[in-house]
Amino acid sequence: MPDSTAPSRVQPTRIACFFSTSGHSGVDRAARHLIPALARRGYQVDLLKVRRHGPTLETIPPGVRIVDLGSRHTAACLPGVVRYLRAERPVVMLSDKDRVNRIALLARLLARVPTRLVLRSGTTISIDLASRGPLERWIQRTSMGRLYPFADQVMVASEGVADDMADYTGLARARIRVVPPPVVPASLFEADPPRPEHPWFGRPDVPLILSAGELCSRKDFETLIRAFARLRAERASRLMIIGRGAARERLLALAEELGVAGDVDLPGYVEDPYAYMAHADLFAFTSRWEGLGFVLIEALAVGTPVVSTDCPSGPREILDGGRYGPLVPVGDVTALARAMAATLNNPPAASRLKEAARRYEIEASTDAYLDAMGLPPMAEV
Repeated sequence: MPDSTAPSRVQPTRIACFFSTSGHSGVDRAARHLIPALARRGYQVDLLKVRRHGPTLETIPPGVRIVDLGSRHTAACLPGVVRYLRAERPVVMLSDKDRVNRIALLARLLARVPTRLVLRSGTTISIDLASRGPLERWIQRTSMGRLYPFADQVMVASEGVADDMADYTGLARARIRVVPPPVVPASLFEADPPRPEHPWFGRPDVPLILSAGELCSRKDFETLIRAFARLRAERASRLMIIGRGAARERLLALAEELGVAGDVDLPGYVEDPYAYMAHADLFAFTSRWEGLGFVLIEALAVGTPVVSTDCPSGPREILDGGRYGPLVPVGDVTALARAMAATLNNPPAASRLKEAARRYEIEASTDAYLDAMGLPPMAEV
């Protein structure tokens, strides 16, 4: 905790954001929405930058400053964070991910400043750590349970993540606050993006099922392809999965093995995923675990029907227990195929689906973040 003898002066409108990300994670996407939104409210926002790490802002908006911490290794940035805190004294520092959160805690202790510290974690920690080594599991579990109480606030994206963190680490559930992340701009709810040029769009006689995400085991696109093969045996349809990843060749080989390769496409990265979502007939989300599920929210925001696994954590909350789209057990090929068929046969109204995404709109989420940080919303400038 800050030394009680340290000067109490802070800059009441300066917020520090300390992240160290892959560059394409959910944290990156949320940060690219949150940081400009905070600046629009009149706050001065400093993005404390670990070299060669994200998030990267395409443009630097007024009121935002990039602060080079002097190293490409997160732990080695500790002296830079301490110097920054002593010199700038932001009213709040927001950090995300456990290794960054540990550095933030230590930096505030060493800097001896009264800056409020808000730590965030974005994944279902017990499942995320299950495949890690015993030392890493012990470090993260212990740091969350023993060190996070010294922060002023701990934030997560969903109730499921909060419950899991409390159960797994021993951190008091009352200290964990659920704050919806900034996922979609308000303009998306009314947008009418042009139809992608891909020939599979615009074929009402052959519905297109879309999914999106990194091609990896956590997203479980294998189950999606198997379920699609069962659906394809009953009706004409096509499946497209946008995104990159190491599992691409394995997924293509599975489609070939199941005899549906001609109706499965993995086009890789696409420039405008919202257009793909808006013109798909169904969006399928099949993750084994998540912290929330950004692409599920984005699909709802453009009014596209969805089906989802009931994975920990996020989809059950986003879909209000199945009110906005069916939930199926993780890895259940039969249940997924049936849910996709039923939803294609009887899709809900787009206006109803958009309701589910409203709380994840950027400005609404920014209000929630500011409240969690103990700051006034301030007027947009």
